[in-house]
Amino acid sequence: MQDVLRTLQKKRRDAHLGGGTARIKKQHAKGKLTARERLSALLDPGSFEEFDMFVEHRSGDFGMQRQTIPGDGVVTGWGEIGARPVFVFSQDFTVFGGSLSEAHAEKICKVMDQAMKVGAPVIGLNDSGGARIQEGVASLGGYAEVFQRNVLASGVIPQISVIMGPCAGGAVYSPAMTDFICMVRDTSYMFVTGPDVVKTVIQEEVTHEELGGARTHTATSGVADLAFDNDLETLAQIRRLFHFLPLSNHDQVPIRETADPADRLEPSLDSLVPVHPNKPYDMREVLEKVLDEGDFFEIQPDFAGNILIGFGRVEGRTVGVVANQPMELAGCLDINSSRKAARFVRFCDCFNIPIVTFVDVPGFLPGTDQEYGGLIKHGAKLLFAYAETTSPKITVITRKAYGGAYDVMASKHLRGDINLAWPTAEIAVMGPKGAVEIIFRGDIGDPDKIQQRTDDYRRKFANPFVAASRGYIDDIILPRETRTRIARSLKMLRNKQLTNPSKKHGNIPL
Repeated sequence: MQDVLRTLQKKRRDAHLGGGTARIKKQHAKGKLTARERLSALLDPGSFEEFDMFVEHRSGDFGMQRQTIPGDGVVTGWGEIGARPVFVFSQDFTVFGGSLSEAHAEKICKVMDQAMKVGAPVIGLNDSGGARIQEGVASLGGYAEVFQRNVLASGVIPQISVIMGPCAGGAVYSPAMTDFICMVRDTSYMFVTGPDVVKTVIQEEVTHEELGGARTHTATSGVADLAFDNDLETLAQIRRLFHFLPLSNHDQVPIRETADPADRLEPSLDSLVPVHPNKPYDMREVLEKVLDEGDFFEIQPDFAGNILIGFGRVEGRTVGVVANQPMELAGCLDINSSRKAARFVRFCDCFNIPIVTFVDVPGFLPGTDQEYGGLIKHGAKLLFAYAETTSPKITVITRKAYGGAYDVMASKHLRGDINLAWPTAEIAVMGPKGAVEIIFRGDIGDPDKIQQRTDDYRRKFANPFVAASRGYIDDIILPRETRTRIARSLKMLRNKQLTNPSKKHGNIPL
């Protein structure tokens, strides 16, 4: 019996050593934690239960039969974050460069299958050189098995990908199908084809960081949602994100104790919107003054800054927030902001997270770049997302709500549950000046007459009362009351029941 125990202890030590002390030192020298160190930082102390510690690859080609390491380059299992269950896999770059073999993929698939059965999120820590070349098509098949599970799990359990090293080729498509992607600055990158291939095929020279680094994907492509400075900060923020999320589509949003009263008034909001309609203000100030303790966890803060998305809490319960940002492009909707917000709205709807929308939108961004880029279809994504949503929807119009953008931003016509407006709201087909120049184009040569007609139009239409008289706005409220009214509305909507017509699925304009 003692011999058996010693053998077990040795195999466990071998598994914990991964690729060995020399490779672990190289990992640390790059400023990176090992796969197991990352799980220790992510999960509650002592909560990790490992699966398949002793799994090894089954390849006999290219001398691989002489190179076997327990675990085969990925650590898998489950643990807890804040005493709530979560399934995890963490690729080990010290073992075959974290490359994915058939056995490696089977380990990942096992935790994903188990997560689906019990209804708990999956967090994947990616640090891999890609498919294991020595296994050929078997490794490619392994990727496809993982992809299939990503698709089946989508909308059932939250999936979070953390890119903590290289992620290239076919490996990028699993993170791309998950709900959130986070990266580590300077040590992680994602791309379909690397710099060498780019140079060979199109003679373009580009670095790993320029092609697929954290800055590229959080600010330019929008592929990644968040980026942080190092492994520890990244994992701490993943824990924070996790606390906002339900465990599955059958679970309720988590509740956190708060000392912030639901009926707290914010008098400063009464004077936040400038008198001049073209002067900007920071919508983040509204969010921070309305949400519990000013806590707003922003998603994609560096991409499409003309719209804000993220999570907060009201009375301790998670809400998703979408808000036009007048500080950038005057809050106009464009291609990137429409894509950004649409995906977030659909995520919230998947898990029945209430959506609170703050509107100050003068319309869609004009220009050939936008039209040639497909603004019509991209804008329709946001429209489709809001219209399809059955989660509780509360909308607050703070200032401008013009044209089709008024419709798109969770209007009453898209089954908005509670639609409120501040007295500063301007709900109309377009701004007063543009409308007058079209209606009274014959008077354009007379500036005084145009100004008078503009003032008349503003008094008659650039206010919330016409919309309120038709029932498109449920109430016009004092800005200071915003938090209170949202809290009461969310409480009323807590047991909302609404279903869409029976169908296989809709055909969102992709």
